[in-house]
Amino acid sequence: MFMKNLGIAMLLSGFLASCSQFTERHIEYQQETPVSFPVITALGVAPISAQQGNNDTQRMLLAMRASKLEAYRELAERVYGQRIDSQNTLHAMVAQNDVLEASVQGVIRGARVVKSYAVEDTYVTELELDFAEVYATLKNIQPKQSIRSVRYLL
Repeated sequence: MFMKNLGIAMLLSGFLASCSQFTERHIEYQQETPVSFPVITALGVAPISAQQGNNDTQRMLLAMRASKLEAYRELAERVYGQRIDSQNTLHAMVAQNDVLEASVQGVIRGARVVKSYAVEDTYVTELELDFAEVYATLKNIQPKQSIRSVRYLL
């Protein structure tokens, strides 16, 4: 008798558990704010005299632009990482051809120029990426949510 009741109880609990998948539920979400926000800095440098300008002013402007792009590239590397592709060819256990390529791809939003200055024949740009500002910019576009409560409607 006990085994028969136990079997019926197990059958009913399995049936009720399988039926619970078909009940409606209402889930409320709430946004989560990170505890802390890092600040990342990057430095870009470019030689002034190596630029392809007609005069010193053009070379300075091109070096300014190149150093800023280099700083943005460094920020993208730190945020997204760097992709490395390599090919090696061996002939009789001697390296014949060695190719190494590096690339980075990403979108940097919210970076600001901290300093931009010339030091001798080099132009330097310092960038800063404050993730608190990035969070403020993106929180309405891609909100991070957690479950606040779940109510099952029968």
